[in-house]
Amino acid sequence: MNYQSTPDGTVVDVDQPQSQQNMFQASSHPVALLFLILFKSGALAIYLLGNFFTDNFIILFVLCVIILAVDFWTVKNISGRLLVGLRWWNEVREDGTNEWIFESRDLSIPVNTSDSRIFWTVLYATPAVWSLLAIVAFFSLRFQWLLIVIISVLLSGANLIGYQRCDKDQKKRWNQLASGSSSTLVSGMMSGLMNNAITSGVVGRFFGRG
Repeated sequence: MNYQSTPDGTVVDVDQPQSQQNMFQASSHPVALLFLILFKSGALAIYLLGNFFTDNFIILFVLCVIILAVDFWTVKNISGRLLVGLRWWNEVREDGTNEWIFESRDLSIPVNTSDSRIFWTVLYATPAVWSLLAIVAFFSLRFQWLLIVIISVLLSGANLIGYQRCDKDQKKRWNQLASGSSSTLVSGMMSGLMNNAITSGVVGRFFGRG
């Protein structure tokens, strides 16, 4: 596929019309996109359909938690970095307080529109779906299954909050960079105009009539 960057920083495949591409063909990182969807749908499938294969709740619980944990780590460290150029983590300082640390792509590196749209849609949809399942489990008195749902909401919600903050931090830094560049440009123009004015005045006096 032949990708080209548009002026707004997005990436498109010029070899094939966008309407004829599926999400993996339009993606710059189809493997990362595949696992983003695979792990989340896998946990949901086990939660919703696991009883058709086994009545052992412990087995289903362990499988769900493992997939959810792998999904959380993958989204936080790999999927976000490849699909939208963002990454976050939380560190504990020596005084016991938490510090949020964010990484973001350089402004000159474009992001794929399809990857970005799918990533953010999945990121917002996941905690919403699990929250709905939590309501269903609560009112159907399936309290042991509610434990799985709570873990799912906490992990997916943590990734959502982390990437929201990371995205805001990225936009803030880009705005500061743009403001700094504009100020530098204006200062340079004003300095150039003043130098031209001074030079023109000196030359005019030197060659003018006394």
